[in-house]
Amino acid sequence: MNTYTLTVNNQFTFELSQEQLDNLNSINLSDSQLHILKDDISYRTEIVSDDFLNRNYTVNVNGTEFQVNIATPLDQLIKELGFEIGAGKQINAIKAPMPGLILNINVEVGQEVQENDSLLVLEAMKMENNFSSPRAGVIKSILVSKGDAVEKGQLLIEFE
Repeated sequence: MNTYTLTVNNQFTFELSQEQLDNLNSINLSDSQLHILKDDISYRTEIVSDDFLNRNYTVNVNGTEFQVNIATPLDQLIKELGFEIGAGKQINAIKAPMPGLILNINVEVGQEVQENDSLLVLEAMKMENNFSSPRAGVIKSILVSKGDAVEKGQLLIEFE
């Protein structure tokens, strides 16, 4: 089931399932306005401004403005795997996104790498997954060896 995470004013976090959204008692008043009825309370909402690419919205609810960020299921998965959108240049560690077997390590400790250089190859579910460097930098440590079995979330490589 798809779940969306809403962060309001960088303070409050709510999780809404697709089913909850589908069952929302609402009426479209215009492209940017909704009338919502929840627990016998009426809410008039309007999207005042939006930054669709970053999923940031200013929403007016009954005369009060709120800053809302919406994380989709894909956004949440990307963050869970250690690759945040827009933060790619700041990644300092590579973790295994799934259990697997290290087939090859293409770098050494102290080696300088460029963005998109091949770091290692992980076999998982009978597929070879090439891990490319998310940024330019120097390899600080390699915590696995060729032939190692790794678990989901296990730290593989760290950058300085």
